[in-house]
Amino acid sequence: MTDNEIITLYFKRDPEAIFYTSRKYGRLCYSISLNILGSEEDSKECVNDTYIKTWNSIPPHKPDVLSAFLAKITRALSISRLRMLRAQKRDVKAAVSFDELNDCIAEKGRVYENIEAEELKNIIESFLKNQNDNERNIFICRYFYGDSISDICKRFHFSQSKVKTTLYRTRKKLREHLVKEGVFDE
Repeated sequence: MTDNEIITLYFKRDPEAIFYTSRKYGRLCYSISLNILGSEEDSKECVNDTYIKTWNSIPPHKPDVLSAFLAKITRALSISRLRMLRAQKRDVKAAVSFDELNDCIAEKGRVYENIEAEELKNIIESFLKNQNDNERNIFICRYFYGDSISDICKRFHFSQSKVKTTLYRTRKKLREHLVKEGVFDE
């Protein structure tokens, strides 16, 4: 079933939409959530929550790319659960990748309060558009999808050293870009 056909089922409020969404994108959503949370049980709950949120979002939204729409919802729900788990002091594997990125976009663990989240998102997006394909793809896999270093190595056929170095250099360039954009004082 095509994405447009699935979206049409959502607009018709046909419960089969969830079945076909699960069938086509369930593994993607589960993978994203598991990469962030590191827990099968929590990931399954987040994926189920993704279907509920998608059901409640379509309509009125009509996503251009259903997979990206679902990935964004799954990621947001998983990060929310991650925050809750961290508040409860449970160990989760994605904390490592978010802590890496925290060095670029946070001061003492907090994103600057004087910059709106949407503005920060736009600055990071414009930064990523100016990076080469490898840098952008590795960065997105690590910090959007929460992929492990070893998973990124397998996906792109790079050595672990290359992936780690690319991530380090990209984070450093991002930090410089954020300084240039006035997000941080040097």
